[in-house]
Amino acid sequence: MSEPALNNVICPDAADGHRMAYWQWGRPDASHVVVCVHGLSRQGRDFDVLAQALCEQGAAQPGGIRVICPDVAGRGESDWLKDAMDYQVPGYAADMLLLLAHLHAQSPIITLDWVGTSMGGLIGMVLCGQPDLPMAAPVRRLVLNDVGPTIGWQAIERIGAYLGQARYFSTVQEAADAMGAVSGSFGPHTPEQWLALSRPMVRPVSAAADSKLRLHYDPAIALPFAQVTEETAKQGGALLWQLYDQIKAGTLLLRGAQSDLLSRETADAMTQRGPRARLVEFAGVGHAPTLIAKDQVAAVTGFLLG
Repeated sequence: MSEPALNNVICPDAADGHRMAYWQWGRPDASHVVVCVHGLSRQGRDFDVLAQALCEQGAAQPGGIRVICPDVAGRGESDWLKDAMDYQVPGYAADMLLLLAHLHAQSPIITLDWVGTSMGGLIGMVLCGQPDLPMAAPVRRLVLNDVGPTIGWQAIERIGAYLGQARYFSTVQEAADAMGAVSGSFGPHTPEQWLALSRPMVRPVSAAADSKLRLHYDPAIALPFAQVTEETAKQGGALLWQLYDQIKAGTLLLRGAQSDLLSRETADAMTQRGPRARLVEFAGVGHAPTLIAKDQVAAVTGFLLG
């Protein structure tokens, strides 16, 4: 498997700024850019399989393709924020605007697509639903992976039950087993696939050879999440529907057929409102499809490159 290049961009904040890491696949000068943004407690390497497929299939198009997979602030190789209350979607969207400007300055973006899993999809809706934002280029095609304006309260409670817990592991396999216990909704994976998904999710606690491993993200990302109530979630959903209705990008909506975060009712409404998303469901999967299975990868690559 080829490896992506790790890069960084400095994003402003109320303190001294923070470094956001991003993984770059494909041609660094390509004018077609696909940005893939992960879920709440995940990181950019979640998209390795999809990014490789996009690069292989996009190599034949004029100018090639760039696939950018950021580690959102507080995750992966990115800096942890000094103020935990900054771990919210508006701040993440501001960071993505700066990242796009940075990429555009390196090599002009002509075609821009967005793939967002869960939180990454919410960020995409915020950017695509505000036509006056200073985007490097308008998003042409938007993939929302198991997320919509209305988020199931049951899923919020489920995620809140484990998010931010400080856990330590002796081996990557032990960590993979523990994460698998709370991520069964991702659907069937081979042991090799699950280990590959889990390896970037842990970091050594120290430089010692026998150091324990910890989860990659700042546990403080759980603090603003814990303050969400059922009422504030409904209010946020109303605002997100307003944004969704303003989206002009061609939109593909992916849904795990057993998802507790994106209901079928919400998904159906998304096919009738705003960009009138095309809906594709995956049997045997909940929240959220990992975009590793061949049918999931084909749905995205066909939409973006077909």
